[in-house]
Amino acid sequence: MNILIINGSPKAERSNTLKLTNAFVEGINDGSKDDKVNIERLNISQLNISSCLGCFACWKQTSGKCVIQDDMAKVIEKLLWANITIWSFPLYYFNIPGKLKTLIDRQLPMTLPFMSSEAEAGGHPSRYDMSEKKTVLISTCGFYTAKSNYDSVIAQFDKMYGKEKFTTIFCGQGELFRVPELSKRTDEYLNVVRQAGQEYISGGIKENTKMKLQELLYPRDVFERMADASWGISKTGEKEDFSLTFTKQMAALYNPASYKGKDVVFDINYTDIGKRYRIVLGKTKSHVLEEFEGPPITVIHTPFSIWQSIAAGEISGPAALMEHKYYIEGDFDLMLKWDEYFSSTQSKSVSDNENSTTPKAKTNMQYLLIPWIVFCIAVNINTFWGSIISILVAAFVPLVFYKNKKTIYDVITIVMINVFSILLIINLSPEIIIPISNVSFGLMWIVSLFLKIPLTAEYSMNDYGGETALENPMFIQTNSIITLAWGIFYLITPIVTYFIVQTSLKSYVGIINSILPALMGIFTIWFQKWYPKKIAQGK
Repeated sequence: MNILIINGSPKAERSNTLKLTNAFVEGINDGSKDDKVNIERLNISQLNISSCLGCFACWKQTSGKCVIQDDMAKVIEKLLWANITIWSFPLYYFNIPGKLKTLIDRQLPMTLPFMSSEAEAGGHPSRYDMSEKKTVLISTCGFYTAKSNYDSVIAQFDKMYGKEKFTTIFCGQGELFRVPELSKRTDEYLNVVRQAGQEYISGGIKENTKMKLQELLYPRDVFERMADASWGISKTGEKEDFSLTFTKQMAALYNPASYKGKDVVFDINYTDIGKRYRIVLGKTKSHVLEEFEGPPITVIHTPFSIWQSIAAGEISGPAALMEHKYYIEGDFDLMLKWDEYFSSTQSKSVSDNENSTTPKAKTNMQYLLIPWIVFCIAVNINTFWGSIISILVAAFVPLVFYKNKKTIYDVITIVMINVFSILLIINLSPEIIIPISNVSFGLMWIVSLFLKIPLTAEYSMNDYGGETALENPMFIQTNSIITLAWGIFYLITPIVTYFIVQTSLKSYVGIINSILPALMGIFTIWFQKWYPKKIAQGK
């Protein structure tokens, strides 16, 4: 199988569209049953192709040979060689780039001069048998959407190949494919293009994949703010400092859905270039200010070079913070929820009617705690009926919280509650089983420290951007300490309780065992804020 890529971008290798084309061809390679896939690419900007003279010598005198001696003869040779021709180009003024149109004009030798009756509006038959050849158009444009912007392109190729006789992949927001800071989102799209290539060679691109290809990389307002900022000039035409342009583009990624009823105001101080900007995260959008008064809630003190590397994904932001490559002054909560405020992967369907998505299931610590709380209280009141109630609660809790995401610890909890309850029902000694159950609960917390995600992180991540928080080493370290503290607490609680019941404070055991967890809860809330802030301030 022979594949010809006609790269119509004046940027040649630097073409944004070429990234999509390469991904599509990779997909074809992966999905092809042909042992040998030959791929050739013609960079039109590097070829010598003159304009058609309109002399019709290729029809009248030279039988399919152009009188102009340039690279077009090689192009025609490759067009005849290819089984699949991929036209790869950016959208220029709602159509194809000029030199690519020149190439199309110069295809006249590939047709015969005699009129064809097959085309409704008239035309000329092909000089060669092209019936088994396939055509794909891949293009990006600088508008927020491809919808309605390719009408003239489609009309052009309808005339050349016939309506619906070619496959198209048109993508808006094409300039974003050159921005490394946005690679997480653009790579997602390229993976869909790669999948489209696999499906194309296996029988055709599936409808679900076509829908994904039509999804916007970013919502219109986000993209247009980034695009406006990218020019690096003010609305009065004055050139802006690059650090301001960079900051505006970063701020444009703000997700208004994270707004909690109050503006978030923070400064970013580029320590190596002496520039400081204020960013205000409002109800509907963000603002970047060069001049401002009053204190912010947070100041990020960072070398500009470090912040660029973090934005480009070259280094991890949380890891750089722990290494003290930058530091935070003020409220650290902003940094813990950074991915909630700024997302490089937010997207929106092209469909005007699609305004919401199904919310992702979250973990819920009530799965874990309710069965244990009921077990501890109920079996101490009545061993048999307390055990029965505990089994029923362990079965009932998942039904109540069925919309939540269960963790391995929730499953272990249900298993252990059932096992310990059954042991009590068959009359094993409560003096043995209940302490063992308490120790088992504490050990579950301790053992989780040896796993990738400590127990408390599974639940507290919901307040810090969801699963993205699990990639934050500071978040994991903070929760490891909290999990260790709770594990130790639950391990020593039965020991402390045993000694208390031997004293005159025996009647206060219930109160003490209620107060201590409450104090631990207060410690947890305080530590979640204090510890990351301590590290962020370089102390």
